[in-house]
Amino acid sequence: MKDRHAIPGEGGEPRFFADSMLGKLARWMRTIGFDVEYEKDIDDSRLVERAMEEGRIILTRDTLLIRRRVIRGRYIFIKSAFVGEQLREISAVFPIGYEMFLSRCIRCNALLEESSAEDVEDKVPAYVHDTQKKFMRCPLCRRVYWAGTHREKMLSDLSSLLGRG
Repeated sequence: MKDRHAIPGEGGEPRFFADSMLGKLARWMRTIGFDVEYEKDIDDSRLVERAMEEGRIILTRDTLLIRRRVIRGRYIFIKSAFVGEQLREISAVFPIGYEMFLSRCIRCNALLEESSAEDVEDKVPAYVHDTQKKFMRCPLCRRVYWAGTHREKMLSDLSSLLGRG
């Protein structure tokens, strides 16, 4: 299908808006570093309006949504119901690299900012504060991230989902 391959966002980096059926995909794509907006309860008209306003590519499994003329060339129809297969569908259009891994907040999609240990001391467990050197913080929701043991597990899970491990 000609419209299946959408165009990149401004600056050459793709920006996406995942529909309500693709919450797990949105989280994994954010984990990888893709800019993916997602709202669980957004209606199709508002999703299309926001995606167009923000120059985003719509990710959808909704066959009614893709019939809208206004989104021609601005969506990727995701065939699979399984997140690993969905990620492989995305990687066929937009290659997945690991250079931006864990650079975005998986909750709100903002780019993370470096934060000092002193700034997060009261936001993380004492053991984490004492054993970690680098912290990242979401400028919007203020969630704090660090490279704990879960990071390697996430990389392993991602490799498995992509069929690489």
